[in-house]
Amino acid sequence: MGTPSQRLRELLEMGRLHVMPCCFDALSARLIERAGFELTFMSGFAVSAARLALPDTGLISYGEMVDQGRSICEAVAFPVIGDADTGYGNALNAKRTVRGYAAAGFACAMIEDQLAPKRCGHTRGKAVVSREEALARVRAAVDAREEGAEILVMARTDARHELGFDEALERCKAFADLGADITFFEAPHSEAEMERLCREVPGPKMANMVEQGDTPLLAPERLEALGYTIAAYPLTLLSVAVRAMNQALADLAQGNSVDGLLDFAELREIVGFPEYDREQERYRPD
Repeated sequence: MGTPSQRLRELLEMGRLHVMPCCFDALSARLIERAGFELTFMSGFAVSAARLALPDTGLISYGEMVDQGRSICEAVAFPVIGDADTGYGNALNAKRTVRGYAAAGFACAMIEDQLAPKRCGHTRGKAVVSREEALARVRAAVDAREEGAEILVMARTDARHELGFDEALERCKAFADLGADITFFEAPHSEAEMERLCREVPGPKMANMVEQGDTPLLAPERLEALGYTIAAYPLTLLSVAVRAMNQALADLAQGNSVDGLLDFAELREIVGFPEYDREQERYRPD
C-alpha cells in the first residue's frame, strides 16, 4: 500500500477533487474512513474544542496535537493531514514539528504564516508574520521532508485578512516555488478570487469549506471546475456532534427517551469488539 505520504501523493495526482471531512479524534476519523472517504484532516479548531474545550487561539500545544494525531493515525488506514499551526516557534521548531508529525503517522503537515498565538482562520483578530518569515517556515518544513521525513508539506497563508488578496496570492506562489506539495489560501472572499488563485498558483490546492465562514460555500463540482484538489470540511462533524449531544442531554434532563440512538451491536462493531473477540480466540488456552 505504500507509506501514508505516498498514498496521499497518489490521490493528489488523480486530477480530480477529493472531498475531505475533517476529524478531531480517532473515532471521528474511523467514521470518515468507514463512510468511504479517501482522506481526512485533523482540524486544530476541532481538536482544541474536543480535547480541551477551548478556542482555537494557540492554546493547544505541539505535544497535545501530535499525541492526538498519533491516536488518529493508528485508528485508520487512509492518509491523514495534520494541522501543525505555525510550527510552534521559529523555523527550526517548524522543522522539528514536521518530523514529529511524520513519526506520528501523518501523511502531510500543514504549516501556516500566522503570528503566534494563531487563531481560527475565519475569526477576527488574526495577524501574519512577514513574507520572509513565512517563507523560512515553509523552507524548513520542506527541508525536513527532503532530509528524510516521510511526509508531505501543505503551506497555508492567512494574509488575505490583513494584507489583501495580492499579498496572499504572492505568498502561495512562493510556497509552491519552495516545494510545498499543497498550497492553502485561507478565506478568499469571492469565487473570482478562488478562480484567480487556482489559475495562477501551480500544483494541488485546498479549499476550506467552513459553514457560515468567509469563503463562498461552493459545491464540490464547482470547486473541481475551478481547479481545487481537496475540499476540506473542518467543522461539519464537530458541529453536528455537538448539536446531537445537546439534544440528547435536553431530552434526558426532561425525563424523555433519546431518539436516534445507534443499535448497540452497531456501536460495538464500530469500536472493534468483534475484531477483538476474534483475535482473543487465537490466544485462548486449550
